[in-house]
Amino acid sequence: MKSDIFYQYVDRITELFRITREELFSKSKRRDLVDARYLLYYLCYTRPMSLSYIQKYMAENSYLISHSSVIYGINIIIDRVKDDSDYMQVVKDIQKAVFF
Repeated sequence: MKSDIFYQYVDRITELFRITREELFSKSKRRDLVDARYLLYYLCYTRPMSLSYIQKYMAENSYLISHSSVIYGINIIIDRVKDDSDYMQVVKDIQKAVFF
């Protein structure tokens, strides 16, 4: 059940950022890819999805990530949502579009 939600978020985020799944799950430090991954962590966490599940689904896509890195990414998006109403609207739109 949680994996369906995770992959719906992946689809929405890759569409929004105009990237591929392969790029999203690559180890690239390119800014848009990092931002996309952070947004994915945030959306999953606010669903709510445990950090362990987020790690598990990332690992299933060959992207190994620590708890602390996931938390860091979530906190970055929390700050962006507070400071940027456009970013908040994007988050709301994705949350409304994902269902299960």
